[in-house]
Amino acid sequence: MTRLRGGIGLLVLALLWELAPRLGLVRMDTLPPLSAIFLAWLDLARSGDLWTHGSASLLRAAAGVAIAIVAGTVIGIGMAAWVPVRIVFRPLMEAFYPVPKSALIPVTALWLGLGDASKVTLIALGCILPVAIGAYNGARGCERVLIWSGRSLGAGKLRTLVDVVVPSALPELLNGVRTALALSLVLLVSSELIVAKNGLGYLIGFLGGSGIYDAMFAVVLTIAIFGLIVDRLYLRYVRSVLSWQ
Repeated sequence: MTRLRGGIGLLVLALLWELAPRLGLVRMDTLPPLSAIFLAWLDLARSGDLWTHGSASLLRAAAGVAIAIVAGTVIGIGMAAWVPVRIVFRPLMEAFYPVPKSALIPVTALWLGLGDASKVTLIALGCILPVAIGAYNGARGCERVLIWSGRSLGAGKLRTLVDVVVPSALPELLNGVRTALALSLVLLVSSELIVAKNGLGYLIGFLGGSGIYDAMFAVVLTIAIFGLIVDRLYLRYVRSVLSWQ
């Protein structure tokens, strides 16, 4: 029933989107009809521009998120397990947390240039925090009785960490990764809009600056739909991984 209502809501929204510019309720250059956007999307797909720029963006996002997951997990678990690691990284995380991550775009561009390295670094830096916080909170929430039980069975510190602490931290860690996935798209498009020679963000800026608004909206909707699909697939993956709970 919930899915049916959601589908009806989307159909109503699509109908309003199509009719509003055609009836003169909004200007067509500010909100093109949905049918015109779809035709523009087909043109972008046929020309290959959508796939060329999309693949560049996908590789950057995947690389940045992968680095963030590995580094964030190590930092978060390390902070929970060892006091020296917590002393070093916790103040850095607290200082970095309120900083708008998009403010790092000119910094990474200055340090690493306009190529892929600056975008990947920006995404990695922005996405490390939610992963590290999730890993840290999950590991800190591990019940002491489980750790004591592992130790009493002869497990060393490293074995206890891998077999007891990490599985306990997994739900919070996976929530952090979900946040990182959403944030990666925001940072990716923001950086490509400002400092890039290709990518979907660059394509949005180019089309908007050229006045080709139906194609611009087509790229924006492509990113939105892609993000929604990734999120739904990730939630299915999380449910399968945490089915033991």
